[in-house]
Amino acid sequence: MPKMKTDSGAKKRIKVTGSGKLRRGKAFRGHLMEGKSSVRARRLGRETDLSPAMEKKTKRLMGI
Repeated sequence: MPKMKTDSGAKKRIKVTGSGKLRRGKAFRGHLMEGKSSVRARRLGRETDLSPAMEKKTKRLMGI
């Protein structure tokens, strides 16, 4: 059976930290920002860890 290809979408959206954890950007920051409070906008700008439930599946997609 051939090797599984890396998922290009996941590769572009998710970073791997030095310890091997996965980090992702938050959603709802793309547009319509004037209706969101500045506190909410700052919070959405930060990265967050992937949930443990998604981490195993995502690592498989990324070929880690």
